[in-house]
Amino acid sequence: MNDPFGIAIKEYFERGKAPQIQVDSNYTEGETIAPSYFFRNEKELPKLEKVALKNCKGRILDIGAAAGCHSLILQKKGYNVTALEKSEISAEVMRKQGIVKVVNADIFDYTEKQYNTILLLMNGSGIGGTLAGLKKLLTHLKSLLLEDGQILIDSSDIKYLFEEEDGSHWVDIANNNYYGEMQYKVSFRKSVAQFDWLFIDFNTLQLLANEIGYNCSLVEEGPHHDYLAKLKL
Repeated sequence: MNDPFGIAIKEYFERGKAPQIQVDSNYTEGETIAPSYFFRNEKELPKLEKVALKNCKGRILDIGAAAGCHSLILQKKGYNVTALEKSEISAEVMRKQGIVKVVNADIFDYTEKQYNTILLLMNGSGIGGTLAGLKKLLTHLKSLLLEDGQILIDSSDIKYLFEEEDGSHWVDIANNNYYGEMQYKVSFRKSVAQFDWLFIDFNTLQLLANEIGYNCSLVEEGPHHDYLAKLKL
């Protein structure tokens, strides 16, 4: 089964411990993610995610919910939140944790309801995979927003990865594909998945969002070239 995140989440949930998830990309290798990362409580969240949750309102859709840490926090505060996750294993773990509304689906196929707030956290732009994929995703999300609804999305500008000490870049970021389009290989035990993953700088996100009819504003900046943005129609 090619679901390393889901298998890691299940193992950590059932045993309280699990090995690191291995992450390689076309730019990096040997990175890891601790499965416990998907089970953080509110105090353990970075500032950007805390700000995002404080800006939630009305009916909420948490896309790519993983183990549901954001949905669980919001549910405990009394919000009407739906956790959407395409991993069947992760969705089952969320149900076992007591999250009331869990949808096991790919967001591109989801058309059931409309929401006041749509959350795309933990580098939510990554779900788009590429610039073209993010444009397709944000276009689809227009149909899921209620009047005066909002999308809260976080990402990072990873241009710093390519900068030399003299300010030049070791990849030609002007002429190649957009530098934030990455190819990931993720492994946990014998499960391996490969997929596109997108990091997008704020200016590019704003231009893309404006193209499809959103007003895009910067909500908060983080300490590591990361940021939280709000999109409204």
